[in-house]
Amino acid sequence: MANNNKTIYLIPVMLCFFAMGFVDLVGIASNYVKEDLGLSDSVANVFPSLVFFWFLIFSVPTGMLMNKIGRKNTVLLSLVVTVVSLLIPLFGENFGIMLVAFSLLGIGNALMQTSINPLAMLIIGDKNLASTLTFGQFVKAIASFLAPYLAMWGATQAIPSLGYDWRVLFLIYFVVGTLAALLLWATPIQEVVDKDKKSSSFMDCLRLLGKPIVLLSFFGIMCHVGIDVGTNTTAPKLLMERVGMTLNEAAFATSLYFIFRTIGALTGSFFLRVLKTRWFFIISVVMMALSMVLMFGGQTKEVLYVAIALVGYGNSNIFSMAFSEALLSVPDKQNEVSGLMIMGLFGGTVFPLLMGFASDAFGQAGAVAIMFVGVVYLFSYIPQVKH
Repeated sequence: MANNNKTIYLIPVMLCFFAMGFVDLVGIASNYVKEDLGLSDSVANVFPSLVFFWFLIFSVPTGMLMNKIGRKNTVLLSLVVTVVSLLIPLFGENFGIMLVAFSLLGIGNALMQTSINPLAMLIIGDKNLASTLTFGQFVKAIASFLAPYLAMWGATQAIPSLGYDWRVLFLIYFVVGTLAALLLWATPIQEVVDKDKKSSSFMDCLRLLGKPIVLLSFFGIMCHVGIDVGTNTTAPKLLMERVGMTLNEAAFATSLYFIFRTIGALTGSFFLRVLKTRWFFIISVVMMALSMVLMFGGQTKEVLYVAIALVGYGNSNIFSMAFSEALLSVPDKQNEVSGLMIMGLFGGTVFPLLMGFASDAFGQAGAVAIMFVGVVYLFSYIPQVKH
């Protein structure tokens, strides 16, 4: 594949990364569904929790599926499932419809997150893999950042004749997702799929966790996602507990986190080209550690805002670095390794659960302490970063 074609072929792949960010609409959408259907918090929380459940179930089988039908076809399948999930809410908003829609959104995202990174590697090669994946995360973050604003616009400004209110968000992302699928389908990507080759079984995939680098990278991604979801949950509560803010005032903390995650992903794609991955990993984890210290003891709005910004930037590139490290270390099993790494996103369920128990017992400092355990683990992962 000629070098000048690589950039062109990455355009539809980056649009797929944007589509991968659709999953983050579940946060704002579940709030609107709760209000529209009069649900309790516990029932409404079923929707976002579904996303992480499907990562646990589908990630490894998707790695095996790529061996059968190829990386490009697996990404196309994920886009089909995703656009169907976005189409369903346009026909109604009862509990059953939304449950099916969010389930399909989670399944499609599990398929996509497992297959999109190996597809990008197929195009870009080993060189600059971490920086390419980081730029992809930046593109994904744009979709995540836009979702609340599109829903808000739909609820207040959208054309009434559309009849979708805040659900115009689904319509907009449905159109973009369909465009991404069509562009990728039309893009000729050289890929060899050996259909006669014996496919790895589910247990063969799990046995890869016996390789230290794969297991340690898996835990690293669990910590990354756990800190990510944990910060989104805890940051507003810290401001309410320490500074006395109302929930509406403290909600800015979540936006601040996403802003610095987006900045981190964009600048990280540059730094990973000019710095050794290990050095940038160290800098990122040090920023996160400093953030935890400030969160644990900070008592003013300014200090807590700095802490949230630091963890947002520091945590923005951990996934890409750990993921690429695992892929490059087991070159003959990249599809299977990709499935295992994405299964690590289940950390987004484990950490908040532990943080909830800790905060009930010790206040929000207890929740921060659980996240700090994840940061300590990432320090221990530094010797594994060799590429």
